[in-house]
Amino acid sequence: MDDVFSGNCGTQSGIATETEQDRMIGEEDVRKLFPTRAPDAHKGDFGHVLVVAGKQGMMGASILAAGAALKSGCGLVTVHVPAAERLSIHITHPSAMVSADPEDCFSVLPADMSRYTAAGVGPGLGRSEQTAAALIRLLETGLPLVLDADALNIISSRPDCFGMIPGGSVLTPHAGELRRLLSSAILSGVISGFRECAGTVWADEEQKKQMASALAAATGAVVVVKGHNTAVCTPDGRRMLNTTGNPGMAKGGSGDVLTGFIAGLLARGFAAGDAAMAGVWLHGRAGDCAAAESGEESMNASDILSCLKISFS
Repeated sequence: MDDVFSGNCGTQSGIATETEQDRMIGEEDVRKLFPTRAPDAHKGDFGHVLVVAGKQGMMGASILAAGAALKSGCGLVTVHVPAAERLSIHITHPSAMVSADPEDCFSVLPADMSRYTAAGVGPGLGRSEQTAAALIRLLETGLPLVLDADALNIISSRPDCFGMIPGGSVLTPHAGELRRLLSSAILSGVISGFRECAGTVWADEEQKKQMASALAAATGAVVVVKGHNTAVCTPDGRRMLNTTGNPGMAKGGSGDVLTGFIAGLLARGFAAGDAAMAGVWLHGRAGDCAAAESGEESMNASDILSCLKISFS
């Protein structure tokens, strides 16, 4: 999909300025989302998340996403991976269950989808026709989803999928994925008012957030714009900026951790905006912990996962 449009890039009228619309996410905003667990709580009280990630030879993404889902506090985690790669999950995350795909990529849905309360899908998935068809079937279930990586790329290449995104879902694009999503959404008419943009879709950071907000409104999904001060854009027009994290998190696999973690929070019953807000703040704080322990240059996604926890000072 070509990113180039005709005309001059400007700000869409009728959208509030950054100072009017943005709110910073603080620790207290996140803390209040986690009530004390009842003494008689059991795993059935906290949801069942499905993680669909990784194709043959790309299991690192699945391992990171699954590990983060296990740290979200949800009751049960199932990871759907190629049957030939299932041992990688059993060995690294014995607390997770495995759903085995008969192919070397995501090609079929797990049996009995009714047992899952949310799913995270996309990291390391690939973009084969089999995988695209399976993703469409997953969208059709109506299950709240965290859509990331190749799941977003598949949607960008098939604009009809925008209308299939289930309510209460979360999209977590990095800049390149967001550019492809917005290009597709503008050219297909999913969002309007931005056709004057030329060259790079958005003119500046403020317009990027405006366009992400327009995509959230059009799809009914929360859009998480990953990067410095990650923005959480909700369908009702709210924009919340993260206050944790550091440049050392700009490493492969960091987003896979975020996907699994937010998916686990969705599975627990968190509203999409709350899951995204808590997810990005706690993920960023884990990144700050990893930087303190390993340094921004040397830290990697596994360090972020090791530091990820739900606790407050």
